[in-house]
Amino acid sequence: MKTYLFILTLLLQSPAFAAGSHGDHGHDDTAPEAIPEGPHGGKLLQSDGLNLEITIFETGIPPEMRVYAYQPDGSAISPDDIEMTVRLNRTGGQHDLVDFSSERDYLVSDMVITEPHSFEVEVVAQYQNKDYHWHFESFEGRAEIPDRLLELTDVETETVGPQTLTITNSVYGVISKAEDRVFHVHAPYPGIIETVNVKTGDKVKKGQRLLTVRNQQTLQSYTINSPSSGEITLRLAKQGDHSDMGTLIEISDLSKVWVEMSMFPNDIEQITQGMTVTVNDLHGEHTAEGKLDYLSPQMTGGHIARARATINNSDGVWRPGMHVKAKVMIERIDVPLAVKRTALQSFRDMSVVFGRFGNVFEVRMLELGRQDKEYVEVISGINAGTEYVTNNSYLLKAEVLKDGASHDH
Repeated sequence: MKTYLFILTLLLQSPAFAAGSHGDHGHDDTAPEAIPEGPHGGKLLQSDGLNLEITIFETGIPPEMRVYAYQPDGSAISPDDIEMTVRLNRTGGQHDLVDFSSERDYLVSDMVITEPHSFEVEVVAQYQNKDYHWHFESFEGRAEIPDRLLELTDVETETVGPQTLTITNSVYGVISKAEDRVFHVHAPYPGIIETVNVKTGDKVKKGQRLLTVRNQQTLQSYTINSPSSGEITLRLAKQGDHSDMGTLIEISDLSKVWVEMSMFPNDIEQITQGMTVTVNDLHGEHTAEGKLDYLSPQMTGGHIARARATINNSDGVWRPGMHVKAKVMIERIDVPLAVKRTALQSFRDMSVVFGRFGNVFEVRMLELGRQDKEYVEVISGINAGTEYVTNNSYLLKAEVLKDGASHDH
């Protein structure tokens, strides 16, 4: 315990690390390209009395750090004879303090080495009552961009935080006249139609005169007025016709229309009446919102159920017969962390975003959850409050790949 406390104190307070100076044993400020590779493919840290090979093992298990110890002549040293601690200094001010225990012929870390494996590494070890320390950089998925280039590339950022996801189900539909807003005008008394004052397509107001009929019994003329404001969508009556033809005029109030939607079985399982429906025309120029007010209790022969929503059409853009796309809002979900979908890139077959730390940009490997059309839930991989790139992140990926995207441990 005393030895561990000594190493921990040395690691946190050592002026050698703070100033980047050399200690009596080991080497400091070693450039990554100058570090040779050890027998297990890791970074071989050398000194006059102890060599350590630092590896990260992640085959079939969460990443862990394994350290092999050697004499300067290459002969193995038992891990039981080594006391050591490693500090990983990450971007954003995060520090991982890693302790080790003996396992087989190596020392194994007491914690998972989380992605990205990009950090400054400080190593303190004790062997045969001598202290050794090394300091080196091991970066991946990182790029540093000068201010001038950032302005030219129009990189945009925002902060990781909570969001409300809107989960929707997309279906197709057709605009139709609302049945309760279609009026068929009949003559109350038989007779001859004397005048017809409207034609198909005319806009009328409630109470407006539509036609005049001469009663065949009383020979008195009477008028028939519009029962509603709307549009003349059918005019069968003509001057001189007998009024017993049934529907003389059809008036449709198109200030509200129906959206008739086709629902397949997997849609029906998620949808209930009262859900919000957002309607878009096929060209994406117009949008309206309504409520799902009808869901058929039976399926058609094609295994389709009919559903219906009512939307406002006061400006007349939704014409009966128009094909539309509709999104039924299934659920609103509050999530503690989310990032924009436009920010996502692929790096080593993982979904990542680029965190910004001043002029340094570095990948953050994400475990993702639910998503809507704009945001995706983050389960792990980035901290709340981290600034990340939302626009033109592909430029950063290109910069990282240009500099080399090796995952060298």
